[in-house]
Amino acid sequence: MTFDVGLYDFSRYLFMRRFGSKWVRSDHHRLICDKLEAVFRGEITRLVINIPPRYSKTELAVVNWIAWCLGHVPDAEFIHTSYSASLAANNSSNVLRLIEHEAYQAIFPNTRLDRTARAHWTTTAGGVLYTAGSGGTITGFGAGKQRSGFGGAIIIDDPHKADEARSDVVRKSVIDWYQNTLQSRINSRHTPIIVIMQRLHEDDLAGWLLKGGTGEKWDSLVLPAITAEGAALWPDKHTLDELRRMEQAAPYVFAGQYMQNPAPLDGGIFKPNQIETIDAVPAGQITWWRGWDLAATQDGDWTAGAKLGKTSDGRFIIADMFRERFGPDERDAAIKNIASRDGAGVHISIPQDPGQAGKTLALYQTRMLPGYTVRTSPETGDKVTRAEPFASQVNVGNVLMMRGSWNDALLNEMRMFPNGSHDDQIDALSRAFGEMVEGMPHAGIFEFYRQEAEASRADQ
Repeated sequence: MTFDVGLYDFSRYLFMRRFGSKWVRSDHHRLICDKLEAVFRGEITRLVINIPPRYSKTELAVVNWIAWCLGHVPDAEFIHTSYSASLAANNSSNVLRLIEHEAYQAIFPNTRLDRTARAHWTTTAGGVLYTAGSGGTITGFGAGKQRSGFGGAIIIDDPHKADEARSDVVRKSVIDWYQNTLQSRINSRHTPIIVIMQRLHEDDLAGWLLKGGTGEKWDSLVLPAITAEGAALWPDKHTLDELRRMEQAAPYVFAGQYMQNPAPLDGGIFKPNQIETIDAVPAGQITWWRGWDLAATQDGDWTAGAKLGKTSDGRFIIADMFRERFGPDERDAAIKNIASRDGAGVHISIPQDPGQAGKTLALYQTRMLPGYTVRTSPETGDKVTRAEPFASQVNVGNVLMMRGSWNDALLNEMRMFPNGSHDDQIDALSRAFGEMVEGMPHAGIFEFYRQEAEASRADQ
């Protein structure tokens, strides 16, 4: 006889029987169970759950839910993936041990294990759980049954490794793998897919799916560590005071992994709320540079040109931002036309690609700008390292910005940096700023301008 027990109560009971203590739970655990039961009933076929790390996501959405589903439907077919194949295999072992537990067998006596293999195990009814890491091969297996009722699912738990999610190449490879391999492993249009993860980047798998990357509509459950009401999501795990300290210590990490919004409201590396918007350039001597960041392609990438000035009292002014998508010929014409508009008093800095081709292009771009001060140089260091000196000026309130239609796009890019889809405007500003402090060692730039800006604020 199979007992009709919900996932939440099943999880409570099995926790006590397996570990000999009560499950310390919170309201979000029931919310997760409710969503997963809706998937089982066929009310949801595409589900994204965003939740902080170590908040019971794997225990509930992988281990308990798969075991609970197999208790009701012993022939269900599952595929479970994670960023690590060994982690997915460990989760699979935990499901297996749960099914073997005497308390589980008392509730679901009709679900029995048949055999196990390296990457999967089966039930006597023909159910299966197959595991793989993100990017791994899935050969000869599918999820779900060719029927209208529940027949299994694909469960993706943390597809990205946290310290690799900043890499465009690694992050996109996970999305490509989802599109080209995993998505095709469903046996029926009724087979649900569940993604449960902490947010790590604006364009991580969850972000890509929720923005319509597959053309499907996804149901979403977002569980920030600090709720909209300002309370701790799981006080027994982290109190509100503890969460605020975590936020202050690492705002960027906290925004993504704990608040499920992969950029702090006031920025991480940049604090754009510190920028004062002005309607007129202050009087006095100003040194101007137009820094450029050139798109590698015209398909999705932007070319950006930032006009940055330094006043005689040590402040900086973002006076203009040009940003457009186009090919090389239009790009070079824009650089020339904007130089004419800026005038010869605005110096120009253009990045130089490595290799002989980069040198040839830099020479061409310099020669097309006679009468102007033009510098070309390769980019050195990563984007974050290049941006930090200018960010230090922004963060102490030492940067002004002329009011313009481009303001919002720039401020949003600052808030998302370095985890946003684009960073062309930041790169252009970093280049312009770097020209103003040329010759100073990088660490010295950061410390010198931090001290100078603080002294400036103290004198006012």
